[in-house]
Amino acid sequence: MIENRSSLSFWERQTYFEGVDLLIVGAGIVGLNSARAAQQLKPNWKILVVDRGRILPYGASTRNAGFACFGSMTELLEDLKNSPEKEVFDLVQKRWEGLQKLRAVLGDDNLGYEELGGYELFTPQEEEIWKDCLDKMDGFNQQLTYISGMKNTYQKASSEIDKFGFAGVKNLIKNVGEGQIDTGKMMKSLLSLVRNKNIEVLNGIEIKGWHLKEDCLLVETANGFSIPTQQLLITTNAFAKQLLPDALVEPGRAQVLITKPIHQLKVKGTFHYEKGYYYFRNVGDRILFGGGRNLDFKTENTFEFGLTSTVQDHLEKLLSTMILPNQPLEIDQRWSGIMGLGPVKSSIIKRVEERICCAVRMGGMGVAIGTQVGEDAAHLVCD
Repeated sequence: MIENRSSLSFWERQTYFEGVDLLIVGAGIVGLNSARAAQQLKPNWKILVVDRGRILPYGASTRNAGFACFGSMTELLEDLKNSPEKEVFDLVQKRWEGLQKLRAVLGDDNLGYEELGGYELFTPQEEEIWKDCLDKMDGFNQQLTYISGMKNTYQKASSEIDKFGFAGVKNLIKNVGEGQIDTGKMMKSLLSLVRNKNIEVLNGIEIKGWHLKEDCLLVETANGFSIPTQQLLITTNAFAKQLLPDALVEPGRAQVLITKPIHQLKVKGTFHYEKGYYYFRNVGDRILFGGGRNLDFKTENTFEFGLTSTVQDHLEKLLSTMILPNQPLEIDQRWSGIMGLGPVKSSIIKRVEERICCAVRMGGMGVAIGTQVGEDAAHLVCD
């Protein structure tokens, strides 16, 4: 029998996989923005984006909660325990500027962007944390004025608790600059933008490894063929360690649920609870609720998508007792996404070796920083 050394026809190989200047692995928000920016820098390059997801990107870009956020007060207070103040607020600035860039690239209509404000909830048991936030509020607002131009970004909003109908919540802090997006619209618009620039985006292709040849990098796939390329950019975020074992990126699974429509829903905006480990928002007249990774860090440190009763039961309990008390509700869907986390919250954008770069570790803030990280990665590769 004659050996078939490739699963591709001559035409397929010639059209899609020959003469690639830049191969990008990962078709999420970072990968697609890298492709978009690289094409602007090198309009004559042949750029190919591949993703192992069979239909949609395999990760978090289409599985997140759609928060356009840049930092709740308790999250920033926690960060200040481990990092210098300048480093913490430099990261806030990157998130803020990244969100503005995302809006400029795609437009608010294509993002489904709404600026309804963000809130942080405090129970009676969190009185000390609440007082700490009040003590730091003026200083935080000064920092945010410098970053965004907004005055009084963080405000006391406890008087709004009854408006939302919460139970067991004693205090609220409002972030007037926080918004929300439609993640599906964002990715559909970004994918359309990239393809309109004559950049191929192919799903169902899994990368297994590579080796250097004299004139290119030969990238091996699990699909039975290899792709020769001049440059390789890895943007697989949480899954980076599967291709780059030394990368300081760990997976963090985030479980999410969404209710069926709720009559006369009072909850509007984005909400954070317990230092951001829980988060919820309205999607029209539904509630999307996610988090709970802190209930079992070990189990949620995984590359596997899935749901656990530990997390899902607790989400439902908080939903029915604190967020929507004494209201009839039904869960419509449940899903999970995988975030890329690490010992610090800054992203990794670097050249790994000859012809190979990476842009990974979004720290759960891909919506906020993914556009700028993608552009930075494109400059690195093209330079």
